[in-house]
Amino acid sequence: MPLHNRESSMSSIEMLEILGVVKENGNEQQSFPPVHTPLSYDYVLVAKTINNQERETFRKQTEFIEELKKKNFKVTKIIDDNLVFYGIQAPKEIFEKYRYLLKVSDACNWSSDQSAVSLSTRIRIVHFILGHTRIRSGENLRELIKMKVFETKFCLHEKKKQRELKAGWARWTACLQGQPITAVRNYFGEKVALYFLWLGWYTFLLVPPAIIGIIIFLYGISYYKHSPLLNEVCNSNTTMCPLCDKGCEAWQLNETCIYTKVTLLFDNEGTVFFAMFMAIWATLFLEFWKRHRATFVCEWKVSDWSEEEEELILELVNDVNCEPKKFKHSYWTSSLIFICVTIMILVIISLTSAVVVFRVIAADFLAKYKWKSLSNHSNIPVMVLGGFLHYFIITIMTRVNWIVARKLCDMEEIRSFASTEKSFTVKMFTFQFFTYFTSLFYAAFILGRINGRPGNYVKIAGRWRLEECHPTGCLTDLFIQMTIIMVLKQTISNVFEFTGPWLCRLWKRKRTQKLQRKCAHCYLKDDSDTKDGDELCENCKLRDWLSNYRLNDVDSFSLFREFLEMVIQFSFTTLFVAAFPLAPLLAFINNVIEIRLDAIKMVTLERRMVPKKTNNIGVWLDILEAIGVLAVIVNGLVIGVSSDFIPRLVYRYHYGPCAQGTAAPDTDCMAGYINNTLSVAPMKYMNDSYKYSENIPPGEEPLYCRYKDYRSQDDYSHTHQFWIILASRFAFVILFEHVVVICKFIAAWFIPSAPMEVKNSRLSDKLKRLKEELQSFEA
Repeated sequence: MPLHNRESSMSSIEMLEILGVVKENGNEQQSFPPVHTPLSYDYVLVAKTINNQERETFRKQTEFIEELKKKNFKVTKIIDDNLVFYGIQAPKEIFEKYRYLLKVSDACNWSSDQSAVSLSTRIRIVHFILGHTRIRSGENLRELIKMKVFETKFCLHEKKKQRELKAGWARWTACLQGQPITAVRNYFGEKVALYFLWLGWYTFLLVPPAIIGIIIFLYGISYYKHSPLLNEVCNSNTTMCPLCDKGCEAWQLNETCIYTKVTLLFDNEGTVFFAMFMAIWATLFLEFWKRHRATFVCEWKVSDWSEEEEELILELVNDVNCEPKKFKHSYWTSSLIFICVTIMILVIISLTSAVVVFRVIAADFLAKYKWKSLSNHSNIPVMVLGGFLHYFIITIMTRVNWIVARKLCDMEEIRSFASTEKSFTVKMFTFQFFTYFTSLFYAAFILGRINGRPGNYVKIAGRWRLEECHPTGCLTDLFIQMTIIMVLKQTISNVFEFTGPWLCRLWKRKRTQKLQRKCAHCYLKDDSDTKDGDELCENCKLRDWLSNYRLNDVDSFSLFREFLEMVIQFSFTTLFVAAFPLAPLLAFINNVIEIRLDAIKMVTLERRMVPKKTNNIGVWLDILEAIGVLAVIVNGLVIGVSSDFIPRLVYRYHYGPCAQGTAAPDTDCMAGYINNTLSVAPMKYMNDSYKYSENIPPGEEPLYCRYKDYRSQDDYSHTHQFWIILASRFAFVILFEHVVVICKFIAAWFIPSAPMEVKNSRLSDKLKRLKEELQSFEA
């Protein structure tokens, strides 16, 4: 690439380096060492020592090793007590063949100008060959590990690069520093590097919504302190209808003064602006991510990379006489899988219904409880208990969802691993989305809207009344649910994510003998640039292999779990942000910790992940775009349906003291709003066993009580105001969604998916390669 093109293509990366998003620009650490035999081998297989050589396990183990030797692999066997280690080295011819096939391929040839094969590429090739080598009875390595022929397999950490990554990246003191993305790519491959690049970019762009969320929260504090709604509730002598039919008190509205303060913190005019901002922010985030990714991918020369074509190349490298795996599709299988997915979703929704039933029964029980503090405010502890129960269900269903998604993928018989991973991602995310958010959808759009009226309440099993919303709205219920789930998910998952591998490594160290010190000769080799033919002594090889063996295992879905966790968090941050403006702040704090936690875990606590080459984050981008569209719909519905924003507007301009324009200058236009939202019911319609609150003086028991709704006192039909508010809600939702969607489309159209300098650099690079091919042809 010409120097001026390279410099222009890196301008955006250098800007991000200044801002602290990345630590180095993309053209650093670009050169690779020549093809050589690494000191500690490409791969290691581990098996239990077998004394009886007549056993079937020993025969299959030996047969697999012989199959590798037939492919000219060098296999070194070292025995340590009850373990047998097989060090695997691939011949240079395999890598030369791989480089040649890259050069002549259709999609991957842009990467074939690399003058060398890096160790991460060696590992990827050897990993593929090991996984596709079969013994005479047909088993491959994965099946042999399941049969306990081998205990495990892993590639090895490079001590020198491991120390470099630990010093500049994988440590807690580097939390506020940029990430050395190119160094991560050279060590772990493009797939891991793109994950950290995406996570760093996501965290960086969370700063504006986090700041605005704090401002909205502070505005809520100042709003409720001077709100006439708070004064109306806290100074009210209104008697509210009992929350249950038997044994419940008719309570006073002023008993819920604190609950009203919490509601007004989040249910105000500022949340409308914030919801619109977050819906547009989701689009801007994804569009700028595409540009950010394109800059690095172009510099790494994988813009046109095809995972399926590389699999064909690796199959040829493994076996020249291989046959391509055919694409398959069965309408019967697809229909069956669709039915299974639907049934699974219905099961998840039924579990949410079980949480609702639990809340209803618990509310009825606490309302009759002898402790006055619980009986008068039973809705708050019930919401908290429901949130913890929901989190427990999430924990259990995550494991169930994983198993079901894997089984469904096995039914599909998908051609390649890339397609399998895509299919599994869609299924697993769908299951997890319903698991996490069904309860929130209930709290946002169903709670308090189907519970009936006095004398005709909707009951479960004819006994327990459905929950009711507070007179100031249902948004606090949604806020409490979100807070519990989001905080528990982030704190508990991070604690287990770090302490789990750390304790496992500590346990393995206690169970095995202490490693011998590395000899001085091998220590110097390991700490300097290696030459072709350099190799560690047997004791130092064993020491290196044992230290990697003691680390926690990883698999092909290890990175998937990290992506799933972050995309679920992205959903929390965007979908119901109108009910919880501090969600972006919590997400930002969590992500700053998450980046270093994942880095420390991958570099020091886990075995080395097999480096994978790719040029994007795969189907996750489609999922994120779907969440962005859904965020517009959900936030519009939260503001229009869940919050009291629209009823307050209708009251202010149609029913309030300022509606006719004749109010005094010092009159608050929202005065009397709470009383306007409450309907009247005779106490005789309550069950005979109702009681009056102790706050009501004897002899002053009212004949009527109030409940939140817009109904006539005579026949309980909905009032004219109810229909005006309902029409206004739907009009607002439609207007909100159309305005925000138009803004999203304008933002997506206005921002190119790749910077112009990146496109020009790719164009110049391709032209240069074509000129070189033409010159070689003419020569």
